[in-house]
Amino acid sequence: MIDKELLDILACPDCKGDVEQKGEKIVCKKCGKKYPIKDGIPVMLIDEAE
Repeated sequence: MIDKELLDILACPDCKGDVEQKGEKIVCKKCGKKYPIKDGIPVMLIDEAE
């Protein structure tokens, strides 16, 4: 689980929208891109998004 304070400051690198954690992904609430969490670290790279 990613710390809530970290989620509050993270933003989608593509559209700058707010994000939330869903399972093992960080999901943008605006554009819907899903970023993986690897070894407890969110990988917020556009090339890694689904």
